[in-house]
Amino acid sequence: MGKRRLHLTNHNTMEIQSCSQFFPLFDRASPHTLAWLNKIATTETYQPNETILTVDNWGQAVYLIASGWVKLQQIVLDKKTVRLIMGQGDFFGASAILDPSSLKTEVIALTKVELFKISTQRFIQILFQDNQLQHRLLQLLAKRLRILDIQCQLHYQPAAVRLINILVVLAENYGQSTEKGTKIFYPAEVDLADLTHIDVDEINKIIDNLQNNGWIEIDLANRTLFLINLKQLTNLAGKF
Repeated sequence: MGKRRLHLTNHNTMEIQSCSQFFPLFDRASPHTLAWLNKIATTETYQPNETILTVDNWGQAVYLIASGWVKLQQIVLDKKTVRLIMGQGDFFGASAILDPSSLKTEVIALTKVELFKISTQRFIQILFQDNQLQHRLLQLLAKRLRILDIQCQLHYQPAAVRLINILVVLAENYGQSTEKGTKIFYPAEVDLADLTHIDVDEINKIIDNLQNNGWIEIDLANRTLFLINLKQLTNLAGKF
């Protein structure tokens, strides 16, 4: 793991603005907050499959995903179950600051990941100073709960609907527009199985069907998935 300090040269307006656009958590923060963030944040780099946070390390900092993909997996009775997959621009660690008794969860890098890290003390100071940041944090945490709630509701939907919804959510939140379509990281089938409550064999059948119908394209070498027509897939799934 490498570590270095985040640096925005001269803290000029354009660079501060680009920082606020990059991370939705800070898109309504004041220029003062963004300038201070630049001074206090450090970066950490992780390689694929490296553990970022163990169950015992929560509550020490908030992490912003500058690049790459991670998974949050919950540990219950020694069984690990993936609950969320997150990508560039998202954050984790804030809930543990607000509620130290959070469930046992660990964070694992799915790809090479670069994170911006803000210590708990500094993050709380920022929250007290910036009301817009407080409001934005609540909005994004509520959105995360809504996504988890949708996953629970999907339990009663057909398997294909469950899987497509997960792919659509990832594309809407983290996808990159390309000529082929919306590009996302292609999670391992076992991780998709956890998120959708579908067995791996069924996951593979649905993926094959989606490819054969031209709705998705997969690049296994780079572990990426292209949603060829996001709107069509959204309608296909009967998304909430």
